[in-house]
Amino acid sequence: MSYTALYRKFRPSTFDDVKGQDHVVKTLKNEIANNRIAHAYIFSGTRGTGKTSVAKVFAKAVNCEHPVDGNPCNECAMCKAINSGKSLNVVEMDAASNNSVDNIRDLVEDVKYAPSEGRYRVYIIDEAHMLTTEALNALLKTLEEPPEYVMFILATTEIHKILPTILSRCQRFDFRRIDNKVITARIEEITDKENVRIEPAAAEYIARTADGSMRDALSLLDEVVAYYLGQDISYENTLKVLGAVDNAVYEELFRAVAASDVPECMRILRETMDNGREAGIFVSEFIWHLRNILLIKEAGKASGIVDASEEAKKHLEEEAGLTDSDTIMNYIKTLSALINDMKYSIEKRVLMEICFIKLMKPQMLLADNIENISQRLKSLESQVEGILNTP
Repeated sequence: MSYTALYRKFRPSTFDDVKGQDHVVKTLKNEIANNRIAHAYIFSGTRGTGKTSVAKVFAKAVNCEHPVDGNPCNECAMCKAINSGKSLNVVEMDAASNNSVDNIRDLVEDVKYAPSEGRYRVYIIDEAHMLTTEALNALLKTLEEPPEYVMFILATTEIHKILPTILSRCQRFDFRRIDNKVITARIEEITDKENVRIEPAAAEYIARTADGSMRDALSLLDEVVAYYLGQDISYENTLKVLGAVDNAVYEELFRAVAASDVPECMRILRETMDNGREAGIFVSEFIWHLRNILLIKEAGKASGIVDASEEAKKHLEEEAGLTDSDTIMNYIKTLSALINDMKYSIEKRVLMEICFIKLMKPQMLLADNIENISQRLKSLESQVEGILNTP
């Protein structure tokens, strides 16, 4: 049998397996237990937070012959058929590639046929925001008054693109970014089942890199495990595979920038790039480090806002004393603009080095600002002259 990716292998099979979305799970379980199932739902939230997984568990639970506290039993004929993908009661549609009005008309025609077994035919429409306006309008009437045996679940990462007329016909559930501690615990649970030893620091780093996405975290874990197959996963090994840098490097870099030590800053950047690190990831991680310094400076290390060990918070507190908050915020703004510029440049390293030199020479940033203001004034003057010269 071919290898199954970790995020697929450990996809939730019951509501109790879903991590970090307790507010959604509790409501759906209560609806099933009390037979208050609606006809249309919309699941919104960032990628990898469990929208499609919960939709599949929900579709299975409403058709389960012996649900247990709102959970599917995974033992009855309906549960087994849905798990194996053989059931006609669950229809998945990828709106990214089936977004036309004709696709929706075919779906509306299909809705007319009652299920041969089970209670509901569940239509899961993934990436629902990709449907055209015409397609969404074609779905409106059926979505508002579907047959009693039909349920719709729309999943989207861009809720603002969904028509208000669609939203008003659905129960809406917002999926939150999953807490790093929850993702870390899940990584440790999975590696234990897979007989892979992983350092806590490595699991924590993968969780933070995933940015609230369980799927991204498991994909990253898959990548690291594959590279060090049969070996223990250390923090250093994880950094090497993901092209990341140890926090100690960011500490050294910040101290160099704060002290306006150009040679030391350039040495750190050179060594980092020579070690094969990706410039965009490096700058992004450094911005996160600056964010932590700023929050420690303004809110204190006891606030709980910064997710770091006590030792790491102590280092951040020391760094926070090296400069003022306005300067740190200026660093963050300048580096954020750099990331955007790097997307369209083949000379990322050169742009990065120039930007860091500017951080250490504020007069350069001031000159840039003055030049930008001058250009805007010239543009406004030209517009005013054009208006005044219009007969």
